[in-house]
Order: sequence, then C-alpha cells, then structure tokens
Amino acid sequence: FVVAVPSVTSFENRRVAESTKIFDRPGNVLLYDVYGAMRRTAVPLAEISPYIRNATIAIEDSNFYQHNGFRPTSFVRAVLVNLRIIPGIVGQGGSTLTQQVVKNTLLTQEKTIIRKMKEIVLSLKLETVLEKDQILEIYLNETPYGGTMYGVEEASETFFGKNAKEVTLAEAAYLAALPQAPTRYSPYGNNKEMLENRKNLVLSRMLALGFIGSEEYDAALAEKVVFRDEKSTGIKAPHFVFFVREYLEEKYGADVVAQGGLRVITTLDWDLQKKAEEIIARRAPDLEANFNASNAGLVAVDPKTGQILT
Repeated sequence: FVVAVPSVTSFENRRVAESTKIFDRPGNVLLYDVYGAMRRTAVPLAEISPYIRNATIAIEDSNFYQHNGFRPTSFVRAVLVNLRIIPGIVGQGGSTLTQQVVKNTLLTQEKTIIRKMKEIVLSLKLETVLEKDQILEIYLNETPYGGTMYGVEEASETFFGKNAKEVTLAEAAYLAALPQAPTRYSPYGNNKEMLENRKNLVLSRMLALGFIGSEEYDAALAEKVVFRDEKSTGIKAPHFVFFVREYLEEKYGADVVAQGGLRVITTLDWDLQKKAEEIIARRAPDLEANFNASNAGLVAVDPKTGQILT
C-alpha cells in the first residue's frame, strides 16, 4: 500500500500562531495576553538560556547532536517497555527531539503505526533540511508546557516572571521536566512531589552527561524555586485592556489579534494604576455606606495629549 507523507520543503514557511501581548507605557508590565487556541512567544535560540537547552537535551534526547533524526534502539526499547516485555515506565517514548518537532508541527497526535511511520520518515528528511540548532529552536518555541501555553519563553514568563534567557539552573530543570506530561507535572496541580522528582532526574542527567559540575548540581538541588502565584498571571487593568483589545480588533481583525503575535505598547502607567485601584478600594466602602453608591471608577488623563494614564 502507499502512504502519503507531507512535504518538509516548505517547513520554514509554515505559519506559527503567536498570542498578542498588551503592555504598559514602558513596555515592562504585561497587562494582558490575548490568545486564541494557544499562548506563545517565539524567540531565537540565542535568547534561550543554555541551561534550558542542555536540560531539555539531557532528559528528552541525550544523543540529539549525534543521531540523524531517529534512534532505532530507543524506539525498540520503548516498544518493549510498553508491551511489558522489559521493565520501565509504560507510556514512555522513544522519540527524538526531531520526531517530536515533526509530530507537533506536521502531523496529528493520533497513535497509529501509519502515523509513526510518517513521523520517522519526516524526521530523517527534516534533518537534511534544517541544522540541529534550528530544530532545537523550533522544539523549544513550539512544545506545550501546559494548558494553552506553548514554548519556553511563554512558560518562563508565566511560571517565573522572567525571560527564558534569565532562568536559573533549577528553574530550567523544572521547565525541562514539564513537556513529558504538562498537566501531571504542573506546578499548580496536585502532583508537586512528582514534579520535584522529575526536576531532580533532569539535574542528575545533566550531571551524568557533563552539562554541569557537582557544585552546580548541589546548588540547584538546594535552590528554593518560587513559582508565580497562578492568579498573578491573569489580566491587569481589565476595563482598559478590553478597551484596547476592542480597538485592535476593529483595526486589524480578531484573527490577527488572537494569533498575530502583536506587541502592543499602551499609554497606561502601571504605578499610577496600582495607586488608583488602592484609592478606590479604600474609599468605595464609605461611598456605599453614605451615598448607596455600590460602583466606583477613576480615570486619569494626560491633559496635554489625551492619553489615558489610569
């Protein structure tokens, strides 16, 4: 029989959706992330910490720079484990990073022999079209890290409030631990001990492969990583950002706003916004008690430009 395999010749020209981000006036505070099916911010490999790169390779594909896209021995071992012929974790994969890129970008997620055959063939082809670093960059920008979150830049910002180039070794190990099972290992879920164990496994693999020394390993094990409060990753200044979003959708269309990766700098002064919210919170109870006014608002506008500051 004949199996139709997608072409990889136009791989680099494929359209990758990115979410639009709305910032305050200096561009430092993210007020709102407008996304459709996914939140993603793509960055070049140079903007991703070597800790993240090495941690990912260590746990996902330690021979990434040596193979040609497919590891027969790892594939056979995964099959034997899943058939319970040899010991191991049932459901473990034998896929290279290249295969995972192919599966996430060119194929469906269905688990069939035909889909696996296509994945292997396309992985071998992709390695003749792209350099290893290009494949790694695609993986780190497009792999899921939980929910609608895709790519390490988005994950770094969500979990730690920093760019992917700024994470510590321990933070990088947590990020590398997630793609195998993002929901199961989520730092906001109920399996924090499982996440901790897998993070430690990532670090031990990095040590064994020579990516880090024993002192770095010990320091990373001892580091107390603080994940951002899940609530703090939500919307800021909601009345304002929805006003901005409506304007953007009227000007560019809803699809562009949801998937076009726009970076929007607004007029809002976040320091003033926080003060305004504090004032309203402090004075509103008196207004309700004395005047039966159960709703309150505050707007500050620059009289010279008409720009909304808060």
